[in-house]
Amino acid sequence: MDMQVHGMTEVERPLAGKVAVVTGSTSGIGLGIARAFAESGANVVINGLAEQREIDFVCEELDGICPASRIAYNGANLMKADEATGLVEETIVEFGGIDVLVNNAGIQHVSPIESFPAEKYEAIIALNLSASWYTSRAAFAAMKAKGYGRIINVASAHGLVASPFKSAYVAAKHGIVGLTKTLALEGAEHGITVNAICPGYVWTPLVENQIDDTAMARGITREQVIRDVLLAAQPNKRFADVEELGALAVFLCGPGGRSITGTALPVDGGWTAH
Repeated sequence: MDMQVHGMTEVERPLAGKVAVVTGSTSGIGLGIARAFAESGANVVINGLAEQREIDFVCEELDGICPASRIAYNGANLMKADEATGLVEETIVEFGGIDVLVNNAGIQHVSPIESFPAEKYEAIIALNLSASWYTSRAAFAAMKAKGYGRIINVASAHGLVASPFKSAYVAAKHGIVGLTKTLALEGAEHGITVNAICPGYVWTPLVENQIDDTAMARGITREQVIRDVLLAAQPNKRFADVEELGALAVFLCGPGGRSITGTALPVDGGWTAH
């Protein structure tokens, strides 16, 4: 008979006892993945920019999902190499290791390249690409020593295809896919898998807040904004939700994902099938 752990069996908590770091996890996709990890029994270190009361609320929510899990917050500024490294090193000291690293934190700026502010380019590359290199570098030796590691890079459909006016973001996300493949090869004989999840449009507060503004600016309805503007490239005409991405992340960390490595997995409603 399976042992019961807070009302769920061990089988239903596939990440019980694992230590997971999720960057950019105080809201949106990162928070959805952190929730899924907590539900699966993992100890979770969240990271991101938010007001203290929001951070406290998120920690309390995650702690309530699985009281057996330990939830912590680390406020590292991932645009700084030493802090990105420190996020992982401090986790290893505090939790005794790291099993799962999800590189999710990111920012966006849209502009023609000739007027694209150089400081915006530098910031996007620093957070969307370089931070993932530093966190992965800091985690790799510990994962090798344990013979188990899961690195999941949240890329984008823009890691596989391009759109105009997003030169920095598309460059960074293509870079993340390349980093994913390289680290997968380096970790292949050490029980480490490295994959990129490539979402299209995902229903988050950030996207939701854009809809009314876009409708007003274009003089069209909310429904037209969703179908003809935001989801124009997605054949299924629906947003992915953060729960879908969380479920995929949990699967990649479990026994069913052991042979999946070096891949860029689209979660884009058919966008990149064109």
